[in-house]
Amino acid sequence: MSTSVASDSVTTIIDARGQSCPGPLVSLARALKDAKPGDVLELLATDPGSRSDVPAWATLTGNELLEASEWDGTFRYLVRKT
Repeated sequence: MSTSVASDSVTTIIDARGQSCPGPLVSLARALKDAKPGDVLELLATDPGSRSDVPAWATLTGNELLEASEWDGTFRYLVRKT
């Protein structure tokens, strides 16, 4: 999960800040339906539950969680569609 991804390789940004569970995951899942394999999606969330939800969901769905970080109350996830 420490893979560094350049911000210009992100194909879609999902801004789910302010949404409570399961909002961020629902937004991410919807965006992934329209994404192509290899696309990198950036999810921004403020829901603390996303810290466990997003990694578990990525594993369950077979998508690749490239990065998970937090800055100033915002959680940032980079997910590659497989």
